[in-house]
Amino acid sequence: MRGNGEFLMSETALKDIPYWVFDLDNTLYPVTTNLFGQIDKRMCDFIAGYLDVGHEEAYRVQKSFFREYGTTLRGLMECHDMDPGPYLDYVHAVDLDAVETDSRMDQALHQLPGRKFVFTNAPLDYARRVLEKIGISGHFDDIFDIVAADYIPKPEPVVYQRMQARFGIDPERAVMVEDIVRNLGPARAMGMTTVWVKTDRPWAHTDAEIHKPDHHTDNLSKWLAGVAGI
Repeated sequence: MRGNGEFLMSETALKDIPYWVFDLDNTLYPVTTNLFGQIDKRMCDFIAGYLDVGHEEAYRVQKSFFREYGTTLRGLMECHDMDPGPYLDYVHAVDLDAVETDSRMDQALHQLPGRKFVFTNAPLDYARRVLEKIGISGHFDDIFDIVAADYIPKPEPVVYQRMQARFGIDPERAVMVEDIVRNLGPARAMGMTTVWVKTDRPWAHTDAEIHKPDHHTDNLSKWLAGVAGI
């Protein structure tokens, strides 16, 4: 597809690509839905209780671990030997009322003939709930979640290799779509064509000048519809 940067398909030519890998949060639904606002607060609440600290200190720990380890969860496991199960259950018990059905994305995914996967730092049950709420769950062959990754988050290259091996993906015939640009780096290094869903969240832009995604959009539904020829 891209062959070590030597060739890049046009957006319309991507329609016949056999493998599509999608991030979940702020990618398959708009960032304005702000599910992460709920998750962010629940992370802080959990950390405050788990470490017996005030919310100001819990927030500092939360963000520090996210920057250093890729996810707050990984930092808590590494530094505090935390069992991930209760944490994942608590922080992802969010209200999905703000998530809207996306009929245009549903139609676009239906028109794209390739196999489609979700690759997320979130847990499986939460991912399934969100996909059902958007109305697109039937289009995905499988989900590679944080538990399947042995709690090692993107952008650690080893989890991309595990995901690719589990699903039998040929990286040079695959597209990966993601809102955090640094998470596209390992995919691009494997040979995947990368699509960045740009948002207004500053932390999602870190290292954008380094990773240089192949395509970008601020509206994934519209972009996919264009690729699918709708």
